[in-house]
Formats: sequence, C-alpha cells, structure tokens
Amino acid sequence: MQLAQKFAPQPNPIDLVENIFLSKSFELERRNANEVVVEVQGKWSNMLLFFAWEASMQCMHISCLMDIENKIENRSKIFELLALINEELWVGHFSYWTEQNTPVFKHSIFMHQNEEAFEDRLSQIIDIAINECERMYPIFKVVLTKGMEPRQALYPMMMETAGQA
Repeated sequence: MQLAQKFAPQPNPIDLVENIFLSKSFELERRNANEVVVEVQGKWSNMLLFFAWEASMQCMHISCLMDIENKIENRSKIFELLALINEELWVGHFSYWTEQNTPVFKHSIFMHQNEEAFEDRLSQIIDIAINECERMYPIFKVVLTKGMEPRQALYPMMMETAGQA
C-alpha cells in the first residue's frame, strides 16, 4: 500500500495558490503548470507575488516584488539596507532583483507528503510576505528614491513606542 501511495499523483500546490487568490477575487496569471503570478494592491503601491513549484524538491518558492523606482547609483546603500533589514526578519529575506531594479521579499516552503496543513502554511507565508513588504516599503522608498542613509531610514522602525497616540 505504501508503494502505491508513493507513486500516486500528488496535487499541484500551484492549484492551491490559485484557490487562495480566486476565492478573494484576485486576478492572476498562470504562466505554466508550476508558476503563477498575482498582483496585489498594497497600502503604498501594487505588489507582484510570484509562486513557483519545484516538484523534485517538493518546494514552493514565493517572491513579492515592490513597485519602487530606484533613482540612486550607489548600490552599496541598497546592499547595506538589505543586510540591516534582514537582521530584523524572522521569516524570509529581502533581496534585490537587479534585472528589475527593485527590492523583493523571498521565502520557500517545503511540502511534506500527504500534508493537510500546507494550504494554511502557504496562506500564512503570503500574509507575511505582503506585511513585510508593506512595513519596509517606506524605508526602501526613501533610500532608493531620496538617497537617505540606510541606518537613518531604519531608525524610526527601531524605536520602541510606549502608549498610544
């Protein structure tokens, strides 16, 4: 019986991604059997979520691109900012997509055989990706468009607040 289960066709997790976003009436583009792209309206700008399934590794890769035009020439500022931001993250990481000149949040999750909670974990990672991009957008924006120093841009995020306004 285990041998039959081992060779039984597994559902394509990209179908789960489609279900998650179609249930919320998002438009998406299925590029092929193992890739889908979804545009999400964010607080600051639109974000492009890219999902790729690698069957041989049983792994889903998720990228969330922010729509920020880079106006600075000094890439060392970008990489310093990435290093500082990534120190603060628990899940995933930010990278810089040089082809598109934009920051991107990345994370991958593995699917365990016959896992029932994969869709829940996937939804959780989608929420984390969108929330981290929303949280970091203003910081990337002032560094990439105004040339602000990375530590200065991150300073307000690092301050602990007390009470409410």
